Amino acid sequence: MTSRLVLGAGPLVRSLLDELTAGRGEVTVLTEDEHRVDTLRTDAVSVQLADPADRSVLSSLDPTPETVFVAVGDAKRNAAVAQAVRSVFPSAMLVAYSGLETDPAVDEALERAADRVVDPGAAITDHLMERVGEAGLRTRQLQRVLRDVDGTLAVVMHDNPDPDAIASGVALSRLAQAVGCETELCYYGEITHQENRAFVNLLEFDLQTLDADADLDAYDGFALVDHSRPGVNDQLPPETPIDIVVDHHPPRAPVEARFVDLRSDVGATSTLLADYLRRFDSLVEEAVATGLLFGISVDTREFRREVSVDDFEAAAYLLPHADLDILQRIEDPSMSADTLDTIGHAIANRQREGSVLLSCVGELSDRDALAQAADRLLDLQGVNSTLVYGVKDGTIYASARARGTEIDLGEVLREAFGQIGSAGGHADMAGAQITLGVLESIEDRDESLHEVVRAVVDDRFLDAVQARPNHLLSPVYTASRYGATDEYLDVEDGEE
Repeated sequence: MTSRLVLGAGPLVRSLLDELTAGRGEVTVLTEDEHRVDTLRTDAVSVQLADPADRSVLSSLDPTPETVFVAVGDAKRNAAVAQAVRSVFPSAMLVAYSGLETDPAVDEALERAADRVVDPGAAITDHLMERVGEAGLRTRQLQRVLRDVDGTLAVVMHDNPDPDAIASGVALSRLAQAVGCETELCYYGEITHQENRAFVNLLEFDLQTLDADADLDAYDGFALVDHSRPGVNDQLPPETPIDIVVDHHPPRAPVEARFVDLRSDVGATSTLLADYLRRFDSLVEEAVATGLLFGISVDTREFRREVSVDDFEAAAYLLPHADLDILQRIEDPSMSADTLDTIGHAIANRQREGSVLLSCVGELSDRDALAQAADRLLDLQGVNSTLVYGVKDGTIYASARARGTEIDLGEVLREAFGQIGSAGGHADMAGAQITLGVLESIEDRDESLHEVVRAVVDDRFLDAVQARPNHLLSPVYTASRYGATDEYLDVEDGEE
């Protein structure tokens, strides 16, 4: 059984014992203060009246402690006790309190003996800076804007929201409710991916679907999560005044709102919302923590894509509050027949150019299946980038994935389709939407609609890939596409 030893009875010991007794293992206290022996002793804490620096007393302890906390109170005394502990228990984890008075010689002695020295001055400074520094200022500004909303705040996720957008919206709603602001969680589009449906259903999130005719006058304020501009990846009118924006994607244009938190150095918007909730522990409910943890995991691909220290710290904070059984059920939902059909069509219709694989699946019933198909095709040997697309309700939807490449898929899709539709995403995971428009009305043609779509999408995507400095296309494809001679092919093959 793990044993913890506390030496001394200074002002920190009571709080320290409260934390230590919440875990497993024995806790023993050695103190010279006879008045503290009875007040510190409990069923979970053994207290002995002894000199904490007495090596013979330390040697007699059984079991040998794995962790020792030195908290006598006086800096010089702490240093002497720490040196005694290190000589008797050389392999123990030793944490020492430095005391309020500083002395370079004492500080140096503590640093040599202890694995970690707790400096109360630094701890107080960190505590205050967390509340009055940049992070604390952001929190107060957000609260101020939330309090100013006189009525209902529409928390709008991006179209066809993913777990990161949903969890971020739920968390922002919880923060708003804590300051008396009514909210409604809104999105345009559909939630069709089986994981996302399980995510919403199992965590019992109450979301409102909006359509093009929705009465937006019913809302007195608007917040955007996981995207940053009205009318871009949502169907709000572009001129909609926005109160709050919280997003982790780098903006492509100026973002206007009363409160803006854009931090593209983190892997998920859920990480930013976890940071706000961490300052108000009472607001962290199991469903919210579970949602945010799943949102971070999905957007960072289980902490393997564009992950930051902040993402790990947010996950570590959320983990004790989350329901891991529900997480397991969310991650293992049943696959629909439509999704299986889409993946099958993607495999059957695949075309490969170098390490790039493209596939048109035709008519779509479940657009979220495109992402799953793009992920599956990326598993093929020699394939480093995939683009899977299909048509639904007069719109071409595309999903792209990359692995171990030096191109930015988000930039490639914006270059390929940004002028004829909307596109964007991350370096290794991106998507696009293109309205068919006049293509649908063309009747006098030899090709089917899907052949026309395939020609337009493939050509634009491959041209954009070709324009990148580290493109993935084969020399033969590149040369033949741009009318090169056999001599040019030979040179390119030799360079490869």
